[in-house]
Amino acid sequence: MNNLDKLLHKVQKPARYTGGEWNAIIKDWRSTPIRVALSYPDVYEIGMSNMALPILYDIINRQPDMLAERVFTPWVDMITEMRHAGVPLFSLETKHPLSEFDIIGFSLGHEMTFTNVLEMLDLAQIPVKAVERNDSHPLIIAGGTCVLNPEPIADFIDLFVIGDGEEVTLEMLDIYRTAKLNGFPRNQLLRQLATIQGIYVPGFYDVAYHADGTLKLVKNNVPEAPQVIKRRIVDKLPAPATKPVISYIEVTHDRGGIEIMRGCSRGCRFCQAGMIYRPVRERPVSEVEKAVGEILDNCGYDEVGLVSLSSGDYEGIDTLVHNLTRNFQNTSLSLPSLHLNSFSLELMEELSGRKKMGLTFAPEAGSERMRRVINKQLSEEEIMATFTGVFERGWNSIKLYFMIGLPTETLDDVRAIITLVDKIRALGKEITGKLIQIRVNASAFVPKPHTPFQWVGQNISEEFAVKHEILKAGLLRKGTRLSWQDPRVSRLEAALARGDRRLGKVIYRAWQLGAKFDAWDEYLKHETWQQAFAESGLDMNFYALRERPADEILPWSHIDIGVSTAFLKKEYARALADETTVDCRSGDCNACGLENYTPVCPKI
Repeated sequence: MNNLDKLLHKVQKPARYTGGEWNAIIKDWRSTPIRVALSYPDVYEIGMSNMALPILYDIINRQPDMLAERVFTPWVDMITEMRHAGVPLFSLETKHPLSEFDIIGFSLGHEMTFTNVLEMLDLAQIPVKAVERNDSHPLIIAGGTCVLNPEPIADFIDLFVIGDGEEVTLEMLDIYRTAKLNGFPRNQLLRQLATIQGIYVPGFYDVAYHADGTLKLVKNNVPEAPQVIKRRIVDKLPAPATKPVISYIEVTHDRGGIEIMRGCSRGCRFCQAGMIYRPVRERPVSEVEKAVGEILDNCGYDEVGLVSLSSGDYEGIDTLVHNLTRNFQNTSLSLPSLHLNSFSLELMEELSGRKKMGLTFAPEAGSERMRRVINKQLSEEEIMATFTGVFERGWNSIKLYFMIGLPTETLDDVRAIITLVDKIRALGKEITGKLIQIRVNASAFVPKPHTPFQWVGQNISEEFAVKHEILKAGLLRKGTRLSWQDPRVSRLEAALARGDRRLGKVIYRAWQLGAKFDAWDEYLKHETWQQAFAESGLDMNFYALRERPADEILPWSHIDIGVSTAFLKKEYARALADETTVDCRSGDCNACGLENYTPVCPKI
């Protein structure tokens, strides 16, 4: 692309757009008939830290007649220059315009990236709305966490991959191969793809609403499209990508990453990932050890993350950590998402050696009652015992994550956060004789689909304001730093997460008004979104703040994740009764629904 050199000197971080990185795969464009562009719709540094893309990149590029290349959202300076010069969005590997690819696949991990999808399609000179695309345009696909409620962005996507993508991707591409060889039109191709379990083609479904704005039905309008779309679940974790592309600039997670376990059975009721990634599937210790060796050989990293939703729950984690620290002595290991207890402390001690880095802990709630409500089974006695071990081992800097606005929360529950932080601070001073550095993050609770709290209404802004004032008055003192998210951001996230298909016109209008990079504080414009909702005749509060009756048809009711609605209702009732549910990995089966799903849960 000759025009590219004329743009790069005008923008920050030109390496975001040059490609040519170590381990990048460049295939011959002319001799490879099926061409796929993979994207995480955010800036390069964040997109390159996404773990799904390198897995699919490896899977597709292993096929002799297919190629996969990468593309991310250009930063605002590059967008301006590209539009001014008339340069369409292009791939990193070969600089081909996205419009020349057969398929463009988006990984959607956060609702606040929705407008970036529109920005990228428009920058690629591809019609933004699915109904405006024809046989000459690429097929637009999306997967990831957000598509478990695909409706808000359904207007812009040809098909969604619901669930694990490793197996369904090749099944989908096999059908695409046949369709391309035989010249099948777009609609015929989509009909065939709709027959694959885990594929949702929103154009093959009609929606209707009651007079009060609630959803009346979602009904298939072609025989190939199933009435209920079942999430795709792989029986075991596919081989990890051990030769990922290595950036020339620092990215958000600048380390190797090996997924050691998928799924979590702890059952925190606010946690969407804990529900939608069930059942738990572990990678064998020997496979992890082999993968770590390969990624170090192929990439030159000095740090590898052992990634899962709750790494301490991995069976044999102590053996794995011991073997890796012994066999790779010059490599740092990290264990994200540890459930902090005495066992986890021992693991961290072995990982960190003499270097005492800051610890992060997520009690989520200050009172034991609230922790029972959210099924965070952690007593204050256990918390203090854990922090006794923390301070005795020499740590003196900690970060604590809490949520406010949780269901049934009272102001006393908010004050309990202050009390707990005070007790931890006093304990640290008693043991170490020093002032403990404590950072507290208080995020606003966002109800998410497919969780026991999916029916809950979010707090209104005034309620959040009162709770923030209580925390500020109690925590802004020497040794404690407090941060919190703007409640307006959380309200928009809740509306987009729990929205129906009508939100497509809101997203489209917000993008027309300039919305993009909404996950970035400096670019999110609340007034823009308020205007978009108003002009679309919709109310953000209807989606974010309204408590939904248990019998209401939800916009994602036709998406079957395996965990049943009956189980979610039962868990919601137990939350309201302050009752906990035992982790099924250490107790009896909780009958969450996966026992009737294929593949069956390993617990059964």
